[in-house]
Amino acid sequence: MEEKLAATFVKKKQENRVLKTFKKNRPLFFLSLPGIIWFAIFSYFPLFAILVAFKDFRLSGNFFESFMKSDWVAFKNFEFIFKSGNASLIIRNTVGYNVLFIVMGIIVPLILALLLNEIFSKRLSKLYQSVMFIPYFLSMVVVSYIVFAFLDPTNGFINQFLISIGKEPIQFYMQAKYWPYILVVVQMWKTMGYNMIIFLAAICGFDKSYYEAANLDGATKFQQIWYVTIPMLKPVIIMLTILAVGGIFRTDFGLFYQVPKDSGALINVTQTIDTYIYRGLSSMGDIGLSAAGGLLQSVVGFFLVLGTNMIVKKIDKTQGIF
Repeated sequence: MEEKLAATFVKKKQENRVLKTFKKNRPLFFLSLPGIIWFAIFSYFPLFAILVAFKDFRLSGNFFESFMKSDWVAFKNFEFIFKSGNASLIIRNTVGYNVLFIVMGIIVPLILALLLNEIFSKRLSKLYQSVMFIPYFLSMVVVSYIVFAFLDPTNGFINQFLISIGKEPIQFYMQAKYWPYILVVVQMWKTMGYNMIIFLAAICGFDKSYYEAANLDGATKFQQIWYVTIPMLKPVIIMLTILAVGGIFRTDFGLFYQVPKDSGALINVTQTIDTYIYRGLSSMGDIGLSAAGGLLQSVVGFFLVLGTNMIVKKIDKTQGIF
């Protein structure tokens, strides 16, 4: 009897605590309510549609009618992805490019942030930040035309230069050997500004007394960066890496489809999971297959984030994002 009364008392105490917390933070709750509603409508309510990945989905009426009438095929859509003759090529391209993007996407922005932090003129620093950050906001369609302006077989800047010095023009859109380098350069140019701003914001927030102490100890500028700045940036680097690893099974569709102009000659170096799903949907109209591919990417990304975070916390318990 006493145990029941104690349990009831604890339960009521917890309820009162929740109610008090809600009343205390009521203005913040109402401010966040539009965002909560938006996420609920567009992110959580549609979650039941992941079942499409396990159906031979055929359109017959509206979505709900089609969903109910479509046959349940379990994991056959997933089998089709892995039994494809290009499965190893697709996975190799997807994972290989992303590993390179993750490494370069940390190193290049970090170096740029360190360099910009050493510029004494604030106006120049702001100008360089803006110039490097602008490409991040450009659509891949726009980027594809910028790339085409350089690589066009007849009027491209590069081929015009080659012709002017007596060299033969290069058919870039017909030769796959150049594209791993082109795609990496385009990806870095477009995205490096975002991580650079994050690193730069973190550096600007560091306590200047650390640098003053290092300067008094006779540390050179490089030593200050190596022994002060980079160790203090460690949490930011870990956070960005963990989040990036979660997307290792995803690629920027525009980068691998629109930038190479969907050239068949480049399929071996541009075919990734995203382009494969799109081509499968556009050629076969198989919605179930596309849904299976998207679900596979999400599940793999989820476990990769958990796994990466777990490894980081085993190395250093104070690190990790959760």
